[in-house]
Amino acid sequence: MEGGAPRPKIAVGFRVGLLTVEAPTEERKNGYMVWLCRCGCGGEILLDTRRLQRGTAADCGCGSKVKPGRKDITGARFGRLVAVEPTGEAVNGSAVWRCVCDCGGQILAPLHQLTAGYRKSCGCLGRPPRKDYVGRRFGRLTVTAYAGKRDGMHRWQCVCDCGRRTVVGQTPLQTGKTKSCGCLQSETYRDNLKLIEGTSVTMLERRKNKLSANNTSGCTGVYYDRRRGKWAAQIGFKGKTYHLGCYAEKRDAIRARKRGEEMHEDFLAWYHGRRSGPEAPAQDGQAG
Repeated sequence: MEGGAPRPKIAVGFRVGLLTVEAPTEERKNGYMVWLCRCGCGGEILLDTRRLQRGTAADCGCGSKVKPGRKDITGARFGRLVAVEPTGEAVNGSAVWRCVCDCGGQILAPLHQLTAGYRKSCGCLGRPPRKDYVGRRFGRLTVTAYAGKRDGMHRWQCVCDCGRRTVVGQTPLQTGKTKSCGCLQSETYRDNLKLIEGTSVTMLERRKNKLSANNTSGCTGVYYDRRRGKWAAQIGFKGKTYHLGCYAEKRDAIRARKRGEEMHEDFLAWYHGRRSGPEAPAQDGQAG
């Protein structure tokens, strides 16, 4: 064979490592015959002629974590990385290896990226440089581990004070853009609504001067009931809906709604003067 030593002829009795070829099978892989091989441990494995000739498999898998036919790079160095063991996972058919970096970090990398020179460190050589954030706090978040680099950004595994876990980019942590798993934003939203006894002061004040997009009557809480053929009025307050009646004329329904809104006005007056004013009105329901 030109350009190198001739490949061995595979036949019954051929040995490579702990494997001995026992018999051909009727299977074919990429045009190559598949052989039944017996391992020294007693196990069996099917390998095609090409893999036997190349010697990429030396046992049935009993003595190595590397699957038969896969390249074993255990201990091999790639830049600052040293391959430790395969994870058993694969990316686009390429085995994923756990590697240790000279800086002490660890990373999971596909074999083809290592051999092609795309991965040479755990990220400590990259741009922007990877920080040492493990154990540091950012708002409500405590960094627990490095989560790898994706889309050009280093990412960190964090645990929030509320108990939830999340992965956050290095830049949002540095700039303070992300300070929680999202719970802080939810609490801020609730505070902005000014929820008092289940009623949103913000929503009440907003609805005084703004109609919802699907309103067709020109008045909040007034709509045409097609089943009854009349104009209906209703109002919500503290989680309950109050039906204010049905009317032949829209103007009568609007009057009923305006009378009902007195409970909203009383509530808003109490809210704005609650530090020195009387107790809150006793009505039930939610604004609407």
